[in-house]
Amino acid sequence: MSFLRESSIVFNRQLRMNLRNPAWVLIGIFQPVLYLLLFGPLLKPMIENLGGNAYTWFVPGMLVQLGIFGAFFAGFSLIGEWREGVIEAERVTPASRAALLFGRLWRDLLQLLVQALVLVLLGWILGMDASVGGVVIGILLTLLLGGACAAASNAFALTTKSEDVMAPVINLVMMPVLLLSGILLPMSFGPGWLERLSDFMPIKHIVNAVRESFFGTFDASAMAWGVGWSVVLFGLCIWWGTAVFKKENA
Repeated sequence: MSFLRESSIVFNRQLRMNLRNPAWVLIGIFQPVLYLLLFGPLLKPMIENLGGNAYTWFVPGMLVQLGIFGAFFAGFSLIGEWREGVIEAERVTPASRAALLFGRLWRDLLQLLVQALVLVLLGWILGMDASVGGVVIGILLTLLLGGACAAASNAFALTTKSEDVMAPVINLVMMPVLLLSGILLPMSFGPGWLERLSDFMPIKHIVNAVRESFFGTFDASAMAWGVGWSVVLFGLCIWWGTAVFKKENA
């Protein structure tokens, strides 16, 4: 079987599982929507004083948060499949190990796309001022980042095979990412040393690029850094995920 056919078989199975339990899609969108509804009004006077539209600034951050945190939990279902013997059953088939990973990634990316569209639609309802073209570019960057996080989550899940290990590690990673990437507040509001430290956070550059696309300014430097980091993280995580799935075949 070709790679596309093999990965589509895995994708169809994963999609059927999600459709039988669509609560995960709703749970994934719940947190950023709450931030948008409850934190957005608090942020609105602050951002508008800087001369910008609060929701045009805030929605891109929520998109990136959705791409990171939603995808990071993708591996938990993989641990369940491993316990039930699904992974072992897939390993005895002639399907390539990369297809086993990508079939799951297509499911994760489709789920992220649906959630992103809901979030953007809500942002427009609340008064976001962003062009359709800018939104499309922002969502594409989010999908790249989400694919990277989902691949890393699957790789880590197969490495640890334990939710008790995975959950605290994810929480440990999420905190500095949330605080240093400028998702919730502009890093310029903090002290100089904190802003300089945030420059070493790759997610910050992706957030800036998504915001640039939403504002329609497309600053060359910001977009280059954001696109570059999105591609690099996606490539590295896909490599890691594929290597772990291949190792499982040993």
